[in-house]
Parts: sequence; structure tokens; C-alpha cells
Amino acid sequence: MNVRSLFFATYRDMAGSEELVVELAAPATVEDLVRELRATRSGLASLPSAPVVAVNMTYAPLSTALSDGDEVAFIPPVAGG
Repeated sequence: MNVRSLFFATYRDMAGSEELVVELAAPATVEDLVRELRATRSGLASLPSAPVVAVNMTYAPLSTALSDGDEVAFIPPVAGG
């Protein structure tokens, strides 16, 4: 199955792209996607093992099951002051 991964701010810089389509074997979870990205994209090797994500525009835990065509947005930490 193909999952569309979106990256913002520092995660976009790490990925070298705003978007990547990742092929995963079904069944797969967000945690599987994170593992795959950390293992296969050198820039994302330092991606946190438990990043904040949204699946199809809804915040979701790493245990969320993915389906073909899902969109997973990786939301970096934000600092303010």
C-alpha cells in the first residue's frame, strides 16, 4: 500500500522534501511508517521514534492502522515565547 507522508518546518528540511509516498506492506501502522522512514531516508534517521502525527487530518497515535492512500502529516515541535 502507498501512504502519503507530509513534512513541515524542520521535518521538511530533514526529509529534503515536503512530501514522500512510502510503500508499506499491509497491514501497517503509523509506527511502521516511522520505522521505515528512519531506516530508509538518511535525513530522517533522527526523526523521533514517537513524533506527533495526523492521519487524514486528525491527530493520531502511533498504533493507528493505515490504509492505502492515507495521508500522514508529521508535525514538528513548536517553540514560542
